Amino acid sequence: MIRIGLTGSIGMGKSTTAKLFAEQGVPVNDADQVVHELYAGSAVAAIEDSFPGTAQNGVVNRTELSRQLALHPQRFEELEAIIHPLVRERERVFLEQQESVGRDIVLLDIPLLFETGAEDRVDVIVVVSCEAELQRQRVLARPGMTTEKFDLILSRQMPDCEKRKRADFVIDTGQGIEEARRQVIHVLKSIRSGAGEETENHA
Repeated sequence: MIRIGLTGSIGMGKSTTAKLFAEQGVPVNDADQVVHELYAGSAVAAIEDSFPGTAQNGVVNRTELSRQLALHPQRFEELEAIIHPLVRERERVFLEQQESVGRDIVLLDIPLLFETGAEDRVDVIVVVSCEAELQRQRVLARPGMTTEKFDLILSRQMPDCEKRKRADFVIDTGQGIEEARRQVIHVLKSIRSGAGEETENHA
């Protein structure tokens, strides 16, 4: 079973691209969605212990957590030490389930794939990218997003140019949904034909 690792900086269109893979019948494990579920479940108590005042009605208030982290960015590692093991366990269960039903390809949507050293957990790396100005427009259009928050997020992510260098395939989301879908289909065909083992970039 081939494990695709999908990654990309904030605002690059990663979630949309993951849906395009799902359209083609590829099972997707979305790390962001897993974190959302953990923030309403098994991670709540541990996060409240470390970041008092972040749990409200049994759910982590992401706005309050983000506020505390903005004041003390060095505490990101403390949060990650709570979340990452739980995310990894959910990923392990997902992979076992998909392998048991004979899937040939699965996709692991991992926002911080390079930053957390997850390359060893996947067979093929697909990076989602677009022009920096389009990325900025997309992100700043999100509710509650500020320039300061955007800059803080970017500071914790590997530069897009470096991610592109390390990718097996690059999908450019700046040309519209149909073009992105065409690229996804191309990537899957290439992987199934064995071309996914190459290290050249494909836009």
